[in-house]
Amino acid sequence: MTLRALLVGGDRRSIAQSNRARAIVEEDPARIPELVQLASDDDWLVSQRAMDLLEKLAHDHPDWIVPHKQIFIGPLAESDKWEIRLQIVRALPLFQWTTAEAKRVEHILRDNVKHPQTFVRAWALDSLATLAVGNAKLRRVVLGQLREFEASGSKALAARARKIRERLVER
Repeated sequence: MTLRALLVGGDRRSIAQSNRARAIVEEDPARIPELVQLASDDDWLVSQRAMDLLEKLAHDHPDWIVPHKQIFIGPLAESDKWEIRLQIVRALPLFQWTTAEAKRVEHILRDNVKHPQTFVRAWALDSLATLAVGNAKLRRVVLGQLREFEASGSKALAARARKIRERLVER
């Protein structure tokens, strides 16, 4: 069975048969390139579900995804679908990046900190804070954004800001 057949159908709230697709890939990691290809599928729901699986696999099996990590800094980072951007901003701090790639990663995260969708904004700042460890310039950017989140009037953004600030203090 193709992975696409498991990721197609439903609406944006549905995960189709993503769990089954994940189990198949975990049993046969050689199918990861198929999943990477689906991230650029014409059906944006298939693309989003593929990106979701790639992000989840990056947490559990980063070595499987490293050869394909460019998918997270390519054209999909400019998607008009917030669900795809969410997967991207959550995955970016999971990888080591070259200097040039790190600039692109920082640009993507800084851009998404301003995204209209609260989840994207919150996770983008969370990821930026993770990357800011040991980077004084980036840490200043994160601290400024934390103040904006805290003053935003959004309980979700203020809560995320508190968690990020606690993490920064610990380090």
